[in-house]
Amino acid sequence: MGKRLFVSVDLPDGLADDVEAVQDEFRDASGLNFTDPGQAHVTLKFLGDTDEDRVEPLVDELAAAVDDAGVDPFEVTYGGLGVFPSLDYISVVWVGAEEGGGEMTRLHEAIEERTTAMGFEAEAHEFTPHVTLARMEHAGGKELVQGLVRERDPTVGTTEVIEVRLEESDLGPDGPEYSTVESFEL
Repeated sequence: MGKRLFVSVDLPDGLADDVEAVQDEFRDASGLNFTDPGQAHVTLKFLGDTDEDRVEPLVDELAAAVDDAGVDPFEVTYGGLGVFPSLDYISVVWVGAEEGGGEMTRLHEAIEERTTAMGFEAEAHEFTPHVTLARMEHAGGKELVQGLVRERDPTVGTTEVIEVRLEESDLGPDGPEYSTVESFEL
């Protein structure tokens, strides 16, 4: 059994309350399963189950990818709402990156290039920098969610991104627990 890995930009603890405040607007919508605001992050690349012996070469490739991207520390403003895949069929509700998305996309593309060359699966859809607020388990509260996404434009806050992290996700009884395997400074 390997490690369940992903590459992320993590939101600082200071924004957890702001993420939760946006989630609170959706609390009355049935069918939503909310993420832990203390673990809020933007996934740059989901790697999935990875054999132990691939972790070290992966770390080397990620360090090279972050260098390839040539991105200096940058500010991100998180805000605005969106859903995947569409408002008609909602599986994920998210907050986007209103500023700093370009830098995140450059990081994603460099990481994507190196990880797919290593044999990791390529992304199926276009990269959209986002922080997942909730997953929709059933469509009970769909109309409420649609209305909020159309009408509200919340701002979560601004932070400086100084590193990218390789994270391990352990699926526990209370949902996933994340731990940092390696950090890569910009």
